[in-house]
Amino acid sequence: MTSLDGRVIAIAGAAGGLGPSVAHRLAADGASLALTDVHSERLDALTAELALPPERIHAEVVDLLDEQAPRDWAAAIAERLGRVDGLLHLVGGWRGGEPLATASLSDYEWLHDLLVRTVQHTTRAFHDHLAASEHGRFVLVSSSQAQRPDGTNAAYGATKAAAESWTLALADSFATAGSAATANIVVVNAIVTPRMREENPGKEYPTFTPAEHIAEAIAFLCSDEGARMNGKRLALHP
Repeated sequence: MTSLDGRVIAIAGAAGGLGPSVAHRLAADGASLALTDVHSERLDALTAELALPPERIHAEVVDLLDEQAPRDWAAAIAERLGRVDGLLHLVGGWRGGEPLATASLSDYEWLHDLLVRTVQHTTRAFHDHLAASEHGRFVLVSSSQAQRPDGTNAAYGATKAAAESWTLALADSFATAGSAATANIVVVNAIVTPRMREENPGKEYPTFTPAEHIAEAIAFLCSDEGARMNGKRLALHP
């Protein structure tokens, strides 16, 4: 048996830059996967790459900004794969680079929907499923900007901080209820993906965290060995 045999783990943002590395790692560790992304073609390609048997894979496009849609997704996973043991929030995006005093507040609104509202909707939808599991796990991938924001990334830092606070509150909710479920945060500066290295083979990324290292950390948090970590930030950056 491998470390995640029999676990059912949902991944939001599965077909983004980080998602494929995480999906491949968890599948290799024995997990069954429920995948969603806004890009249906990328989602189909990832599903084909994973080549998991039908009883270990469920993939569909879900509008995470529609509060009911994640609830329907969670119910579909439980019906299709038997239960839900984990939820990974890998939905990402960035707008910034402008001084705080002149940056458009529309960037904040866009980031709030992408980075906060999606966390709120998915965690509320999956809360009871995770709390009922002996191996319930929620993992948020966040940015060091949430703790050390700079003046040209105020909107990004503020929304990442809000998502982290929501995750820590989720951890407390599990603990208060006496559940074995956990909620933790993996913090990076930026992510270097296999595709980025292929496209720029000679380029160095000294402050970036490899996607494979993040996948390894997430696999640990989902494992029995990570069961005692709850409400923690795991920093994977210099």
